[in-house]
Amino acid sequence: MSYQHVVLPEQGRKLSVSDDGRLQVPDNPVLGFVEGDGIGPDITRACMRVWDAAVAKAYGGKRRIHWCELYMGEKAAGLYDGDYFPAETLAAMQDLLVAIKGPLTTPVGEGFRSLNVSLRQKLDLYACVRPVRHYEGVPSPMKAPQKVDVVIFRENTEDVYAGIEFASGSEQNGQLSGFLRDTLGANFFDDAGLGVKPISPFASKRLVRKAIEYAIEHNRESVTLVHKGNIMKYTEGAFRTWGYELAREEFPEQTITEDELYAHHGGKVPEGKIVIKDRIADIIFQLMLLRPEEFDVIATMNLNGDYLSDAIAAQVGGIGIAPGANIGDNVAVFEATHGTAPKYAGQDKVNPGSLMLSGVDMLEYIGWKEAADLIRLAYPDVVKAGIVTYDFARQMEGATEVSTSGFGDALIERINNTLDLDEVARQRAERRRRQKEERREREQRRIEAPEEEMVASGRKPTTVGHIMKRSLITVTADTTVDQAMKLMREQGVSSLLMEPGEDGEWGIMTHHDVLSRVVRGNRTSAEATVGDIATRPVIRVSSDASLSDCVEVMMKHSIRRLLVERDGEVVGIASETDLATAVEQFGWVRAE
Repeated sequence: MSYQHVVLPEQGRKLSVSDDGRLQVPDNPVLGFVEGDGIGPDITRACMRVWDAAVAKAYGGKRRIHWCELYMGEKAAGLYDGDYFPAETLAAMQDLLVAIKGPLTTPVGEGFRSLNVSLRQKLDLYACVRPVRHYEGVPSPMKAPQKVDVVIFRENTEDVYAGIEFASGSEQNGQLSGFLRDTLGANFFDDAGLGVKPISPFASKRLVRKAIEYAIEHNRESVTLVHKGNIMKYTEGAFRTWGYELAREEFPEQTITEDELYAHHGGKVPEGKIVIKDRIADIIFQLMLLRPEEFDVIATMNLNGDYLSDAIAAQVGGIGIAPGANIGDNVAVFEATHGTAPKYAGQDKVNPGSLMLSGVDMLEYIGWKEAADLIRLAYPDVVKAGIVTYDFARQMEGATEVSTSGFGDALIERINNTLDLDEVARQRAERRRRQKEERREREQRRIEAPEEEMVASGRKPTTVGHIMKRSLITVTADTTVDQAMKLMREQGVSSLLMEPGEDGEWGIMTHHDVLSRVVRGNRTSAEATVGDIATRPVIRVSSDASLSDCVEVMMKHSIRRLLVERDGEVVGIASETDLATAVEQFGWVRAE
């Protein structure tokens, strides 16, 4: 492929994708880079030297990155007659498969969209991946920032970022508002600006798939689906539903739900399993402050992910050191997550941490984990020694303030002269040991005090599936009432389910049925069968039905129990007692 301004290195080889979808990385790969605008050139130059030094140290010169400069932003506009995002840059990123970029300026004016948003959508980089962890020595406003170690998977292509919106007073706005009011019966104030929030099963499931694959590959404990489904039931609530469906359909051997964790495993995670759970969006912000160690991988929609990733980054030192990547099925573009800071451009002053650590994630992405770990070890050691850029120096006692390039020099010196691969392996093993110990401690709390842990970890029931009893006690229609009563006494329950007959309908026998249909009916309990007195059919609800909806169904039909089904299969039973217990343990919050 020929280019106008992009020059491919002669000695390097391009990455490729195998037939089974795996990235194939040669020892001399060509990787793309975009310097970026403002402070971009300063931080890019410093970071590339550090990445190259780590690769050289880790592999003794047997591996080397061949860098290929690509152009976006202001530098591209100067080369391509004002085009901030030239087509050949897009083509080169698709050709090279992996690239990294500094911060970019989006020109102000009509017709220009964010270059970052455009890049994600044109290359279908549907997963914005933001690992957030604390490095020892980095200033933080938190008492225990070391508890934060989470990877956020933010859906990149849908939600309000799809850009489907219509200005107040425009012709399109009038057409849409008329349709919403006249055809769909919607009610909203006149002259409201209107936007559309698309959330699809396709985009939701491929994001959750990537999050689960990451969790499996990196030995993470859980994947949490973050949503506001209690209000936006058909968009964010659907995201949650589709996420659980994807885990159940594609990863049945590797995942269990949080409900199953408590109902079937007593809070103990089975070996080799990842827990799939969900949390309401506003609650997760509290939990990431109070119990951040409860969360490993988060999968969420575009807007939630935007807010959440920046908020959590603030807990460990700020967005200035937060790494990020935009990843599709084959193409990945890593990036600095902060802005261009034009007032510091060319001053060799700012913290290169965000781009630096994004490059570390890039090294890990291509399978060069040894080089990535060298930088991960060197970075906190340099910061703890007080060798930092101005932003950290003003927060630390006795710090030595250095330039952007000076910080890079300190990292390279640490990598070359102090660290060795044995230390990398030891630190990696120690990290795994601490991780296992922390998991055992959380597991023990779940086993010893499950209700308290549910409340503390934000697991408040919102659907009937959260409170139902999964262990169904069933009998056949020809079971005698005496036999059934004995079983009820042994199991400590007040009802039994009658297995469906030819009509496919379940039945239920309760203590009330025995009193009203046997005792009051002057029948013999040894002769009467469950089929004689059971109530049929039993009202069913979906496991995704809200607790409020369940109460409405019970009141409407004057019943005290419901069968719970998923995909047409009965999976549990819920009673008035279960609902009342949920209110007692978790409280009841009125609808917002």
